[in-house]
Amino acid sequence: MRVLIASGATGGTSKGSVGKYYHLKDLGETLDRLGIECKLVRETDYVVGFPTKQLGKYFSSKKKFQKLINDFKPDAVLVDRQSNFGLEVIKNNIPLFTILRGLHWSELEFAKETIYTNFIMRKIVDMRAEISEKVFSGATAVLPICEYLIEKVKENHPKQHTEVFVEGVDSTKWYKQKGMELKHPCVGLLQDANWWGKTKEMLTLEKVIEKMPNVNFYWAGDGQYKDQILSVLGKFDNFHWLGSLQYPDKVREYLSEIDVYALITGMDLAPLTLKEAQLMEKPVIATNVGGNPEMMVDEETGFLVEEGNENDLFEKLSLLLNDEQLCLEQGSNGRNFIMKKFSMDESAKNFIRILNTYVK
Repeated sequence: MRVLIASGATGGTSKGSVGKYYHLKDLGETLDRLGIECKLVRETDYVVGFPTKQLGKYFSSKKKFQKLINDFKPDAVLVDRQSNFGLEVIKNNIPLFTILRGLHWSELEFAKETIYTNFIMRKIVDMRAEISEKVFSGATAVLPICEYLIEKVKENHPKQHTEVFVEGVDSTKWYKQKGMELKHPCVGLLQDANWWGKTKEMLTLEKVIEKMPNVNFYWAGDGQYKDQILSVLGKFDNFHWLGSLQYPDKVREYLSEIDVYALITGMDLAPLTLKEAQLMEKPVIATNVGGNPEMMVDEETGFLVEEGNENDLFEKLSLLLNDEQLCLEQGSNGRNFIMKKFSMDESAKNFIRILNTYVK
């Protein structure tokens, strides 16, 4: 069987975009090893849809896409976003599987209300939403990255097939690496600030940082709401902003150096950073929202804390930072948990099961 994997990553340097591309590359290599021939492409190299500023590429891309299909002859296509590439696959009557990584429908509405407020941009968002709906409807199956998202798909497409897509991580690439020196004790925060509904939860750290003047908090990330966070947390001498880190090398150095990893968010589904921190044998703390409870084991690999509860967060951080043995135990448990549930082999075998279910 041949599977074409199309990544929406544009080749930028953001941790999220590059991390997702690396994941699909690892998945393809693992599928190859298990007998499924794969080809990974960047979708924008083959399909440029409207609206676009690249009108020249728009008219030539369909021929390029058709040549890709004719040459590789895929039995199925896996895409990681809902775009014109998926529409072209559907038009060619090839089984299409689309990964769903976020709260797509609420994120669109949020974008129109906060980021794209002028008439033209709102229209563009509406046009892209129409494309997404056609992809969701025409796909062979929608593959949410956690159980939490299954219900969200069913609310919008009740008749569509859904299967959880296990987003695996290659454990061999997550090992201790020297290079970054931080002040200890320290807490690592590795997350971008692109959606205020997620990002504003970081502000619960204000009272926590104030109560823990001897603990250093290192935030690695960027985004349009960076300044709102820094205006509140940046006033503390023990809060340090590192900006975006090169993936995966600098991220690996960072995770090697921190004492505790904390994901303080108003919403997350299956964050790679939460898995990667556990592979690096770090105890983790995460807000009890979305798919986070599926990505760790509360009280075994770390602690879940309730949204907006600064006292809960303070208590759990204090517990870990004052108990080295507990940190070691939870760190070891975390690596074992991720290797068992989210290995690349597990991801690939799960996808092969999905292929065998829907592709005859």
